[in-house]
Amino acid sequence: MARSDARGTRTGRARTRMGTEERRRQLLRIGAELFAERPFDDVWIEEVAERAGVSRGLLYHYFPTKRQFYAAVVRHEGERLLRMTEPDPATPVDQQVQRGLEAYLEYAEEHALGLRAFHRASAAGDREIREIHEHLLAEQKRRMVTVLDAQAAAGLLDGTTPAALRLAVHGWLAFVTAAVLDWLERGEPTRAEVQEVCTRALLGALSGALGD
Repeated sequence: MARSDARGTRTGRARTRMGTEERRRQLLRIGAELFAERPFDDVWIEEVAERAGVSRGLLYHYFPTKRQFYAAVVRHEGERLLRMTEPDPATPVDQQVQRGLEAYLEYAEEHALGLRAFHRASAAGDREIREIHEHLLAEQKRRMVTVLDAQAAAGLLDGTTPAALRLAVHGWLAFVTAAVLDWLERGEPTRAEVQEVCTRALLGALSGALGD
């Protein structure tokens, strides 16, 4: 049977001294790994502490409850996704969506477990956690609509209405989420093919919004 000692939560797993922010990032990374694969109720704080090589008490110092820990994981991953996909105003408007899609696929490859953990929040039984997820998704939609509105103002999307544009964005982002999660699960097709499929889906959604 494993026993505790002064070096760590269990013999053979020595504690590593970290700064406050470094430790917090480590705990959030472990949380993303666990919440990506299991429902909220199947993740145990004791396992998080053991993987991190810290006491349960120290983990609760950072996150007083498991619910707050999960909320922090969802917020952390959603905000990282927003940072990585932030549009570059210096990029021509007709290229910003494509650049954003490239950044999204890069994030998905580099942080696959974080992406899964983030989107699992949509099925969470906790209203506050779902609201965090929905708020971050709403920011993605707002950015996308802003870019497309700029394209419309530049005459690149003549004939669309604001309501139709928002509907097209809403449907396209849902499609991209489902397609990318499937891609990560199966490991195929290639990233380039995923980007091509998502680009064609956007063109199709915009065609509908334009009434073509």
